[in-house]
Amino acid sequence: MRAKFALAIWAMAAPLATEAPPAQGVEHAADAACAQPVNANGARPRDYHPILQSCVNDAGARKLATRRMVLGAEALLLTVDPDSLATSLERARCWRCADTSDAAEADTRFMRALKKPEPTPATPKVLEDAGLSRGAGEGVFVTGDLCPSRRPLDRDFLELLARQGPGTPVALAISGLWIVHHADELDWLKQQAASGALNIVWVNHSYHHPYVKSRPDAQTYLLTPGVDIDAEIFDTERLMIANGITPSAFFRFPGLVSDAGLMDRLRERHLVALGADSWLALGPRPRPGSIVLVHPNGNEEAGLRIFSRLSRQGKMPRPFRSLNEAP
Repeated sequence: MRAKFALAIWAMAAPLATEAPPAQGVEHAADAACAQPVNANGARPRDYHPILQSCVNDAGARKLATRRMVLGAEALLLTVDPDSLATSLERARCWRCADTSDAAEADTRFMRALKKPEPTPATPKVLEDAGLSRGAGEGVFVTGDLCPSRRPLDRDFLELLARQGPGTPVALAISGLWIVHHADELDWLKQQAASGALNIVWVNHSYHHPYVKSRPDAQTYLLTPGVDIDAEIFDTERLMIANGITPSAFFRFPGLVSDAGLMDRLRERHLVALGADSWLALGPRPRPGSIVLVHPNGNEEAGLRIFSRLSRQGKMPRPFRSLNEAP
């Protein structure tokens, strides 16, 4: 009996005794995978939806996840650093996340950038240039809009920026239809970023960028009846990710035209509305802290000529700064 009892105890303990801890090589492989950039290889993510979660990884880094999606068989997160505003695409398995709220994150720089201004009796129904139109400090924030266009990308303008020095910052507000019809030029832009010539912040500029010249502002752009603002936001983000560029925390309304409802929806989706106090083709000259707007999509050569002339004359404030520093 004693021998049988001992044998039974051994049989119960044996599985525990033979369980080996995870191989060190497996742990290192997982760590290495977490450090590798996500490559969509042209595939658009599915099950794409907005969230707000506070996430930490094993190194103690903290980010806010604003989107969750699936690419292939892997769950991914679009995250924003709540202090620097830099965004990144992360593997969900590499982070521990919990739901959070705007109120819980109110003291972060990101949430302060999203804060809704108090309306006044003078606030018009149709808003022009609402949101972030200038930053603090010296220099300017150069932004270029890539609205849908049949014309080629103005590479001369981007090369002019690159000659200012390695990693010259520029924010490019890119529309979905521009991406669809300008694959080679998007590849060229990505090469400029990969080589370190330019430091590009990729801004969502809507998918379709609707515009009918004969209509008043209240009935065109994203105020066109029937426009689905979520589709304009999320379809562009998914296309950007499929093409290997990471959406930033910014969104620029087509024509800089919006209303209170669109602004509220943008904040709900945790995007900062990007304006400009110096749309060069329309006249206002840049001053320290200005967000400068030009169109290197071939549709507005006047603004590019003004930019070039001001640069030659030393009248364009320096340095050029990253848009993430503006809020």
